[in-house]
Amino acid sequence: MTTPTETLKTESSRTAMGSHPGRTRPGKRRRRVRPQNLTYVLLILGVVATLLPFVWMLLGSFKTQGELLRRPITWWPEAPTLENYNQWFTTLHIDTFFINSLLVAVVTVLGNLVFCSMVGYALAKMDFPGKQFLFLIVMVTLMVPGVVTFVPLFVMVSKLGLVNTYPALFLPFLAGPLGVFLMRQFMMGIPDSIIEAARIDGASELRIFTRVVMPLCGPPLATLGILTFLTSWNNFLWPLVAAQSQEKYTLPVALSLFSQGQNATNYGLLLAGSVLVITPIILLFIMLQRYFIQSVAATGIK
Repeated sequence: MTTPTETLKTESSRTAMGSHPGRTRPGKRRRRVRPQNLTYVLLILGVVATLLPFVWMLLGSFKTQGELLRRPITWWPEAPTLENYNQWFTTLHIDTFFINSLLVAVVTVLGNLVFCSMVGYALAKMDFPGKQFLFLIVMVTLMVPGVVTFVPLFVMVSKLGLVNTYPALFLPFLAGPLGVFLMRQFMMGIPDSIIEAARIDGASELRIFTRVVMPLCGPPLATLGILTFLTSWNNFLWPLVAAQSQEKYTLPVALSLFSQGQNATNYGLLLAGSVLVITPIILLFIMLQRYFIQSVAATGIK
């Protein structure tokens, strides 16, 4: 049994709790939006916005020219066709352009892996006069746009008689400042004690480089390979100038020239060719993405 005084106190306390502006009843708690949920929503929207053009390109490659020009636009092909791909593999002989692009990209990647690693090792672990000045030149070269050196580079290749040859497509790009910087930054983190122990054992610098340092450089080598392959595979302006015959065209050059008809652009052919161009890059990144992420985290590149 409760007394009237206790009952009055209980009711007044409930009234005070219910009327307090900063308190809510247990059954009517406010749902707060967590910052993590908002981050996930923004990330999902960013991924969707990024993938939409690629989805449109893939679906459009199976459409006819009339359906691509129709308004309003349609996402899903009404009458899917492989004619666009068939033209690339039969009439336009995309295999020739694919081999050219693959040859140039592979040679360019191998050259950068070897030469950039050697220069990076010299700048990171060897002492010689002018070392800091050489690294400064590398950094300054990294800031110079490629368009600035385009004309002098073409004049040099022309003087050597290499125009319209395969060496003209890959020789100017066998070593780049970005690769030198990337390898140098990673090799700076390799303990000097390992290299000094190898020198005490009588190993030459070449043996130390090949047997000690290079096995530790898996992540930066994978990153450099991806970046170099991507740049070489998508390079358009230099192959357009250096390759002056159809037999030496790479995929981007062939894609831009042969998708143009007499009166208008064949958009279905263009989209199908774009799918064929980006497919090797996507597959390469999927295979090496783990090493790419490791290298970016290790070198501190944003």
